Amino acid sequence: MDKADVKVKRTPKEYFTLFLTFFKIGAFTFGGGYAMIPLIQKEVVDNHKWVTADDILEVIAIAESTPGPIAVNAATFVGYKFGGFLGAFMATLGVVTPSFFIIVLLSSVISRFQDNKVVQYAFFGIRAGVLALIVKALINMYRKCPKSPVAYFIFAFSFIMVALLNIKAIYVLIGCALIGLTASFVAKRKEAKK
Repeated sequence: MDKADVKVKRTPKEYFTLFLTFFKIGAFTFGGGYAMIPLIQKEVVDNHKWVTADDILEVIAIAESTPGPIAVNAATFVGYKFGGFLGAFMATLGVVTPSFFIIVLLSSVISRFQDNKVVQYAFFGIRAGVLALIVKALINMYRKCPKSPVAYFIFAFSFIMVALLNIKAIYVLIGCALIGLTASFVAKRKEAKK
């Protein structure tokens, strides 16, 4: 994160807009962090231009590799880039507030309606919609990622390790980081020799 970005003075109205934007993301996205990625990208890159498309890839990579839910981490990073500590606080508060109230509300009534066929069909539809959002996030990220033999190898390696061999994601992320660092180091050495 560029320190120059967080030195900008923001008005209370701008912080409130940040809060409301992430409140909307938290309130209208079902299916967890991956399903939120397209909406986060649309709001913070396209609509408000708080970060660039390249920044959002870095934010998502950092949010994925740090402890905690990806949507909360992404909100915190975008908020920090927008307005320092207060921006991080407002964005994080915005994204978690809807979930908190929805969970409190649902926990009091779900046991009465969980066997209801209409509710079961609704959740079936929600799950299908969430899958579509995750696929959209995958396509958007693929378009913006560098295309190279190393990138394709990392993609295949990650998929095999997580999906087929059931290796924990943290170990796969560490392995991918090491492969990326090694490939960058080798490429820089070849470039220096020319």
